[in-house]
Amino acid sequence: MNTRLRPADLAREHGLSTQAVRNYERDGFLPPAARTESGYRVYTDVHAKALRAFLALIPAHGHATAGGIMAAVNADDLDRALELVDRGHAQLSRDRATLNAVRTAISQVTTGPAPEPASAGWSIGELAHRLEVTAATVRAWERAGILVPERNRATGYRVFRAADIRDAELAHLLRRGGYPLAHIATVVEQVRTAGGTDALAGALAGWQEKLTRRGLAMLDAAARLGEYVRSRP
Repeated sequence: MNTRLRPADLAREHGLSTQAVRNYERDGFLPPAARTESGYRVYTDVHAKALRAFLALIPAHGHATAGGIMAAVNADDLDRALELVDRGHAQLSRDRATLNAVRTAISQVTTGPAPEPASAGWSIGELAHRLEVTAATVRAWERAGILVPERNRATGYRVFRAADIRDAELAHLLRRGGYPLAHIATVVEQVRTAGGTDALAGALAGWQEKLTRRGLAMLDAAARLGEYVRSRP
């Protein structure tokens, strides 16, 4: 028989409040608990495994997805739960591919011949010629927020400085890798925020570490979830 457990027993193992355990049951993250004649909840080892699975899923997939996975399992929709798990692994794979693409692109930008714009900067035509793209492509990158060139006050023409050329080269490399403009805009903004490609290259190690931690969390979560699924009646 399953051991009879109180909400406090489940809460104590994880340093939670008993109200948090009750809330998890209310939200469907734990299976419904039986009640005593006086109305007190009675949990079992199955509930303990469910709570361990849910808490392990949070660092692996995020709170919302973890809740969705557990709610699906508890609603006997195992295929839905596994679909959510698969999506998380697919996203991690895409994040790894993006990291590798950014690392490669930054390496090519920093090791390639440095742009030498005139003191007045480059025109859109000169930048397009350097990258062997059309001026329309450069304007599309600007509309997407990838490039933010200055404007000549007298003529209104775009003026591309060294940082703009770096951003354009990075965008060109990522675009050739098949990444959408919105995604490239996010990466280029990270370069600007970091203060250049050298600073971002150092930040990539932290990004890699986060992906590794998430991958390991997914391994632990899969084990906890599998244990819970097999313990359900």
